[in-house]
Amino acid sequence: MNVTHLECALCGLRHEARRLLNLCTECGKPLLVRYDLAQAAATLTKDSLPGRRADLWRYREVLPVDADENIVSFGEGWTPLLHAARLGQQLGMPELYIKDESQNPTQSFKARGMAAAVSMAKELGAKKLAVPSAGNAAGALAAYAARAGLESFIFMPKDTPRANVVECEQTGANVTLMDGLITDCGAEVGRRKEAEGWFDVSTLKEPYRVEGKKTLGYELAEQLDWELPDAIVYPTGGGTGLIGMWKAFDEMEQMGWIGSKRPKMVTVQASGCAPIVRAFEEGKRFADEFPNAATTASGLRVPKAIGDFLILDAIRASGGTAVAVTDDELIAATREIGAAEGVFCAPEGAACLPALRQLLEQGLVEKNERVVLFNTGAGVKYLESFS
Repeated sequence: MNVTHLECALCGLRHEARRLLNLCTECGKPLLVRYDLAQAAATLTKDSLPGRRADLWRYREVLPVDADENIVSFGEGWTPLLHAARLGQQLGMPELYIKDESQNPTQSFKARGMAAAVSMAKELGAKKLAVPSAGNAAGALAAYAARAGLESFIFMPKDTPRANVVECEQTGANVTLMDGLITDCGAEVGRRKEAEGWFDVSTLKEPYRVEGKKTLGYELAEQLDWELPDAIVYPTGGGTGLIGMWKAFDEMEQMGWIGSKRPKMVTVQASGCAPIVRAFEEGKRFADEFPNAATTASGLRVPKAIGDFLILDAIRASGGTAVAVTDDELIAATREIGAAEGVFCAPEGAACLPALRQLLEQGLVEKNERVVLFNTGAGVKYLESFS
């Protein structure tokens, strides 16, 4: 158990680790888990990794669960990093890769975050978990809560992809469909959680989903033999994965695994819901809520992210950028990636390809650079998008 404390990501206030906490008690911003990394590095070494389990729990010393019996797992993580040779050839990019998160349990990267969050909820005594979701986080919570023997209460917009709704219903969740957006669902959870006895596992409103997601960064480094890529192109709604990777890079540097060089972190959003892009372009640290948010990529339909400043800080510190693409572009890209590489991307993941074309045109990425695109989920969950 290497966790030392929880720390507010904005004001730095220290919080006790072994309690069920949501946001900073002082300023209401996200809490991040801090570790004794010197102690972790005594047993978590590069040489130790090849003999370890092929899931995200291979990085056990920098994950927050104390007792092994509280780990709730379906074998999530350690997804393939695919060399996209044909797609790269079309773009003149010999070092183009796709990190394929659709091969996770529950078919999306959300399995990582919920594995850590549900394991910690179980360890710390929560019995009922609630989440607002545009789709894949709901499916992941329903599955992991069922496996842990906990109740789950899920609030989704009525236009959430049908596959996500059915998935939750069939894995024992209490599902409520609502008019409005994920922010409206989040407000409903906030209104009712005290009276209902729910622990809120919304994106970045508890400290542990980001810990599961940060393993994306550890895996990427390990799979590339400890040489981070030149750029990471990442579809961003709530942004937990990008924030998690940025945290992972810092932890790995402190443990002596990598140097100070970082990839350019590139946020991709849909033009119909691009609060981070707008804030980046306007030089703001916090993003205003995006009005009338609309996109077929439901995971990108997040008009206001509580971790906005963490996303924007990472983009700027890395020399990265934020770009928006249209729904027509991302749907067309799904077919293009599928035909070239055989990967049926979620619309959010497919959005990385038109974004990459923008980066090339603007000279923000060079053709000879090593670039990783993130496919965050399985296209089969979004059949309505392709009708």
